[in-house]
Amino acid sequence: MTTIQPAAAAQKTAAAESGAAPATLDDMMLAMDVVDTLRHRARLVERELNEDAREEQLIDRLRSLYKSQGIDVPDSVIAEGVKALKESRFVYTPPKPGFERTLATLWVRRGTYGKWFGGGLAALLVLFAIYHFGVVRPREQAAEAARIELAETLPRTLAAAHQAVTAQTQEPGIRQQADAMLAEGQAAIDRGNADAARTAVAGLDRLAAQLRQEYVLRIAARPQDQTGFYREHPRFGGRAYYIVVNAVDRAGNPVEVPIRNDETNETDTVSRFAVRVPRETFESVRDDKARNGIVQNARMAEKRRGVLEPEFLMPVLAGRITRW
Repeated sequence: MTTIQPAAAAQKTAAAESGAAPATLDDMMLAMDVVDTLRHRARLVERELNEDAREEQLIDRLRSLYKSQGIDVPDSVIAEGVKALKESRFVYTPPKPGFERTLATLWVRRGTYGKWFGGGLAALLVLFAIYHFGVVRPREQAAEAARIELAETLPRTLAAAHQAVTAQTQEPGIRQQADAMLAEGQAAIDRGNADAARTAVAGLDRLAAQLRQEYVLRIAARPQDQTGFYREHPRFGGRAYYIVVNAVDRAGNPVEVPIRNDETNETDTVSRFAVRVPRETFESVRDDKARNGIVQNARMAEKRRGVLEPEFLMPVLAGRITRW
């Protein structure tokens, strides 16, 4: 409740007795004080203000209330305050919702909303950076790398692999095989199939590696070695005889070579395997070892540089196995 000092009230009374009109602003302030007093005296208002007949009684009560506080308030000001309360003159009525109100609210709360907006914008920028550098950029780099590989790297690598093969051999069959691999790789590049092109390159590399190899196939000739064995199988029409050999270089070191296993149809890279031989070759090697416990004639074949298959020095049959 707004408090009016007695001195101010005395001055207003003196001005009224002298015939001078009170200031309009002071009357308004007094009326607002009356309204404020009535709001704080809600029960008094409910009892007295509901009926117009009791308005005078309410004015009397208010006059007594102010006098008890040493304040002399004119009846006209009290009546004006009561009227103002009934008309809700000094009551703030918020504007109705609308576009203008929304804009005004946003402007008033711009500091709070600005922080939220700034934080949200920063979060969006962080998420964008993560997505761009974690997803988009790697994907673009991978696509560019794939394009370069198909347009430049694979054609160059394929041609070099083919050249490595043809430079090491003069055998027409091997050259035709290399040409076929080259054509397959070029067709794969034209289709945009990098995997198939890499497969062609890998095939040419293996072919070149085989051509570079030089080794001897020596029979497992020591007393403790298993030199030979045979297999019983219906498709052989009887027994299949095998001699165990080791692929070694000139210094006697093992050389691993790709061998297709006849029993599994899989190619294994090994340095020891078994070669199928006629019964006569099997018995000749067996008799050689039986004489003194070792095989004297242990050199079965020789693989020269520039050829794929070793040249055998004794009769053999088609068929190899890598596990027995």
